[in-house]
Amino acid sequence: MLLTGQAVPFAATIDPAFRHDIIEGLSRSPKATPPIWFYDRRGSELFEAITDLPEYYPTRTETALLTAHGADFAAAIGTGRAVVEFGAGSARKTPHLLRAIAPAAYVPIDISGDFLHASSAELAQGFPDLPVLPVVGDFNGPLTLPAAIEGMPRLGFFPGSTIGNMEPDAAVDLLRAMRRLLGDDAQLLIGMDRIKDRDRLIAAYDDAQGVTAAFNLNLIERINRELEGDLPIEDFAHRAVWNDGKARIEMHLEARRPLHFHVAGQCFHMAAGETIHTESSHKYGARDERLLLRAGGWEPATEWVDAEGLFALVLAKAG
Repeated sequence: MLLTGQAVPFAATIDPAFRHDIIEGLSRSPKATPPIWFYDRRGSELFEAITDLPEYYPTRTETALLTAHGADFAAAIGTGRAVVEFGAGSARKTPHLLRAIAPAAYVPIDISGDFLHASSAELAQGFPDLPVLPVVGDFNGPLTLPAAIEGMPRLGFFPGSTIGNMEPDAAVDLLRAMRRLLGDDAQLLIGMDRIKDRDRLIAAYDDAQGVTAAFNLNLIERINRELEGDLPIEDFAHRAVWNDGKARIEMHLEARRPLHFHVAGQCFHMAAGETIHTESSHKYGARDERLLLRAGGWEPATEWVDAEGLFALVLAKAG
């Protein structure tokens, strides 16, 4: 049952927030852009392809946890909650959770409107008695949940270790915003990627088939298309780097030669070897994840971790 939530049409015109973030990010030293702008329709499709790659362990590991622990989720979470998924994307993992806990409604939130509506329609076919209420929006900004779930206890669902894409202070701010949005009786089921061997991490973000490189470079395609850019895509290279001091993988777009280009009427320069830092993916130890959640207003209740200790699903309650 696909219903209308706080849906906003996906703009065909220039998004002023996109323009602001890209201009501001390219004006910095060093240059850096927010990862949310990866996710136009093509970027969303490429990310889904990444999740199927042999090197990319997070998706299959988290999916295995969701598949194996349905009875545990039902016991810990209960039934009848409204599930609010932040950054839902294709919602491929979500059916495992929905089958386990029999929710009263499902609210997927994503910035890519056309992609969200397509995935919501597909999920609604699989759960014909479940109200599906898609909300197009950036979960980093103000959100309004559908009136249809007013008064329902809520479960936030934030899989994929997306929290790792944020600097720790921003992650705490987001967790606090989720706490306010979801209410006093809320729970949160969140995916957290663990610290592990450097080579395994690098491979997951620089795969042999070049899909992650295409995902990173698609940002340049989007800038050129939507912001009248003339960045020479062939003169940029994808780089994945492990920053041990900050316990994070960094993705960069590196200039192969000195570059001069324009975006939205403004001029920019890059030296050979200079980079645009496009994404960070922080990894957390068990103690770190609990500290982060508590700082964000959530009290960790239980967690499920795979046998290799690669990935954790943490259930927390509003503190």
